[in-house]
Amino acid sequence: MGTFYVAIGVAHPSGNGDFTEVTALVDTGATHTMLPASLLERLHIEPRSCRTLRYADGRTETLSAGEARISYEDEALTCLVVFGPEDVRLLGASALETLGFMVDPIGKKLIKEEYIARPF
Repeated sequence: MGTFYVAIGVAHPSGNGDFTEVTALVDTGATHTMLPASLLERLHIEPRSCRTLRYADGRTETLSAGEARISYEDEALTCLVVFGPEDVRLLGASALETLGFMVDPIGKKLIKEEYIARPF
């Protein structure tokens, strides 16, 4: 699947304050969203836990994680974010699922999930 970028909004999880626009790589191979630690700190997002990440080359690294409001199109919800290096802006699979978007690999875009309700 090819890679592509989308513009997302990032804000403090309290809902107070404006969204800061970030261009992020859509990475369905990454479980978590990773954004620059300096951006998250500027938005007063605090580390609440740590996550040990395993990279494609086999390396592991433990980084701080917190919660941020992530917005895309008409959706905005609180998602887990990892405090990363300055040059990494990834929108991971868990945020895509939380926001209700799927990847269209041919059109290189995100599309809103459609749920089919089943009668019980």
